[in-house]
Amino acid sequence: MNLFMIKNKVKELLLEEDGIGTVELILILVVLIGIVLIFKDQMTALVEGIFKTIKSKAGQV
Repeated sequence: MNLFMIKNKVKELLLEEDGIGTVELILILVVLIGIVLIFKDQMTALVEGIFKTIKSKAGQV
């Protein structure tokens, strides 16, 4: 009886899928970080351009 319970617990652990969400989250973060590193210069220029536009148009409001 005790061996049967241990076998069932091991089977449950192997079939458990709770960790998949964590792995997916880590992969998404890695991809996002990679995109940021690849397009860092372009993103910086875009943000600087947006802030320059905001500063120049702020006096008109």
